Amino acid sequence: MAFNSLRFILFFSAFFVLYTWVLSRLRVKWRNLGILLASYLFYASWDWRFLSLIIISSLTDYLVGQRLGKIQNPKRRKGLLLISLCVNLGMLGVFKYFNFFRDSLVVLLAYTPFQPSIPTLDLILPVGISFYTFQTLSYTIDIYRKRIQPTSSVLTFFTFVAFFPQLVAGPIERASHLLPQFERKSILSYQQSVQGMRIILLGFFKKIVIADNFGLLADYLLNPALPQNGWLTLTGSFSFCLQIYGDFSGYSDIAIGLAMMMGFRLNQNFDTPYFSRSLTEFWRRWHISLSTWFRDYLYIPLGGNRKGKFRTYYNLFLTFLLSGLWHGADWTFVIWGALHGILIVVERILPSFKRKAIWILPVFITVWFLWIPFRAEGIHHYFHMLAGLFNLASYDLTGMAFVSELYPIRKVMALSIISLLYFSWEGFAKGNDLGLSKLATIPRRMVYFLLAIIIFLFINFESQVPFIYFQF
Repeated sequence: MAFNSLRFILFFSAFFVLYTWVLSRLRVKWRNLGILLASYLFYASWDWRFLSLIIISSLTDYLVGQRLGKIQNPKRRKGLLLISLCVNLGMLGVFKYFNFFRDSLVVLLAYTPFQPSIPTLDLILPVGISFYTFQTLSYTIDIYRKRIQPTSSVLTFFTFVAFFPQLVAGPIERASHLLPQFERKSILSYQQSVQGMRIILLGFFKKIVIADNFGLLADYLLNPALPQNGWLTLTGSFSFCLQIYGDFSGYSDIAIGLAMMMGFRLNQNFDTPYFSRSLTEFWRRWHISLSTWFRDYLYIPLGGNRKGKFRTYYNLFLTFLLSGLWHGADWTFVIWGALHGILIVVERILPSFKRKAIWILPVFITVWFLWIPFRAEGIHHYFHMLAGLFNLASYDLTGMAFVSELYPIRKVMALSIISLLYFSWEGFAKGNDLGLSKLATIPRRMVYFLLAIIIFLFINFESQVPFIYFQF
C-alpha cells in the first residue's frame, strides 16, 4: 500500500476522518492504540508475516530499555545493549545480507582448495526493515548513554516504532523527538492540516511528475542489454539523479505532511542537497536522518575527529563504507559508499577555503557521477556503464536516436524545464512548501490547483511506480 496508490489514498482518507472525529478526542492511550492498529494494517498490506519482525524488535527494545533504566552496573548495561544490537542487527543481517555475504564467500573460496556447500536462504526483504531497525536501536542506545529515560508505556513505544507515515522509508526519528509526541494529546488545527496537505501535494508532484518520468527514461537508457554508449550512460544517470531525489524527498514530504495532518512533527529529511557547495555539505542536506544517525552512533563512537587526522580519515571512510552497505546488499553499494568516503577524506585533506556559489555545479556533477554505481544492476552492469562512459568511440549520437521512441524530444525538454524550475524554486525557498504559504491567497490557490491538475494528468493508479527506497 504505497503512498501513490489508490488503496492508500482511500485508507488514509477513512483513517483521517476517524482520527479527526474520534481518536484525537480520546485519551492518549486509546488514540495511540488506534494509530498502532492502523500502522500494523498498513504494514500488513505488503506481507502480514513480517509484522512479527516489528513486534519482536519493538518488544525486545522496550524490555531492554526498561532494564537499562533500572540497572547501573556497567557490565550488565553493556550486556543489555548487546542483546538489543544482536536481535535487531541479527534480523537485519539474516534477511538483508546473508545471501550477499554467502555469495561473496563462495566466490572467494573458489580460488582456494576449500569448496564448502553453503546453503542460500530464499527470503524476501521485509519492506522498511533498515529504517525501523535503526529507529528502535537509537532508543536503546540513547537510554544506555543516559540521554533519555525509558518510556513506561509499551503501547506508546510500539506506536513510536510502527508509526505508518514514516515506517517504511523514514525519516528515521529519534525517540527524544518523536516519542514524547505520543505521550501527550495531539492538537489538531485547520491551519496545520492545510499545511500538511500542501506538503503532501508537493511530495506527490516530485514523485509522480518528476521522479516517475525520469525513472522511466533512466530504466530505458541504462538497460544492461543495450550496447555500451557514453551518451546513454550520461543521459540515463542524469535522469536517475533527478529521479532518486524526486522519489525519496517526495516520499519524505508526503510522510511529513501526513504526520502534520495528524498533529505530529517529523524532522526534515532533505534540505536542497543538489545546491551543496561540497560533498560534506551534501551529506548534511541529503537523507539527513540517516546521515546524523551514522554520525551519532558510528562516527563519533569510533572517535570522530578527536584522535588525530589519520584516525579521523579512517572513521570517515568506514562510516561512508557502512552507509553504502546499509543501502543495499551488493558490491555496487559498497563502491558507492567507498567513493563518497574517499572524496570526503580528500576534502578534509585539501586546504579549507570559502566555497562560493560557483562550486554548486562541480559538486552536483560529482554527485551525478557517483550515482552510477548506486543505479547499476550489479557489479557487471556497473563496469559495463563505465566502459561506455570512458570509451570516446562509444559517444555515438545515432545510439540516442531510439530515445524518441520512448519520449518525444519536446516532452523530455518540457519535463526537464519543469524539473529545473521546480528545483531552482525549491533551492531559493528552502522549505517544504517552497514559500507558497507566503503568497497571497488567490495566487497560492492557483499554484496548488495547477500542481493538482498536473499530478492528475500524470498519475496512473493501475501501474504505480514503487518508491526506490522501499527496497532498502
